[in-house]
Amino acid sequence: MAVPAKILNDLLKKACDANVAFTFREQFVLAKVSSVQSFYVGTSDDFDEEIKMTRANKNLMKSLDERGEQPKKGELIPMKEVEKRLGLKKLGRDS
Repeated sequence: MAVPAKILNDLLKKACDANVAFTFREQFVLAKVSSVQSFYVGTSDDFDEEIKMTRANKNLMKSLDERGEQPKKGELIPMKEVEKRLGLKKLGRDS
């Protein structure tokens, strides 16, 4: 089922100002991402080759290491707390 462009555009405009939670068969949250990093890992159809290229990407590995440290520093909010704050019921995870 296609979502009408006007509805989608309205949701995206609202998400620019504040996070938007909605239900469409399942529960979703639209949130503006203010700090994004992207990494090129190649176009190979060979999965082993992609792994090698990914591991060789020092910037990506550094970013992953930094992200892995965030929970230890208390910088992330557990999903259970996010669901509680948004008034969402458990989304089928064992969190």
